[in-house]
Amino acid sequence: MTNPMRQTPGLPTPPKGWPVGSYDTYAQAQRAVDYLSDNEFAVENLTIVGVDLMQVERVLGRLTWSKVIVGGLGSGAWLGGFFGLLMTLIVGFSWTPIVFGLIAGMVFGLISTAIPYAATRGQRDFTSTMQLVAGRYDVLCDPRAAEKARDMLARLAI
Repeated sequence: MTNPMRQTPGLPTPPKGWPVGSYDTYAQAQRAVDYLSDNEFAVENLTIVGVDLMQVERVLGRLTWSKVIVGGLGSGAWLGGFFGLLMTLIVGFSWTPIVFGLIAGMVFGLISTAIPYAATRGQRDFTSTMQLVAGRYDVLCDPRAAEKARDMLARLAI
């Protein structure tokens, strides 16, 4: 008999199993699984499932031309300086590859940040970060071991 929790690698399939716990945060669900693991439960029978998924975009700040230019120059200088230092390993130490790398990197960084920002024409003048979060996290278990897992988690106070 095959394990209903076992899935073919690489193919997306819905999770299977019986719910043994439901938690508000991923950290709480992770703590529950860790508790079961610490108490010698066969954790390969468990799955943590995020339910009620939401894409959350957190706005970090206003984006201006000065921030775009400084950011492009800085990231380009860092990358160009790094490649310039790598070149000194090949040709021997000299300031020429480092300076050339810094200048070329700054030009490339400026171009690679200014063109996309100009293309938005002020439609997105802010920076942000994206996250995928869940409304709750359920711990599912293989039906053959679900009762034992539920009983063990009843003793855990989260």
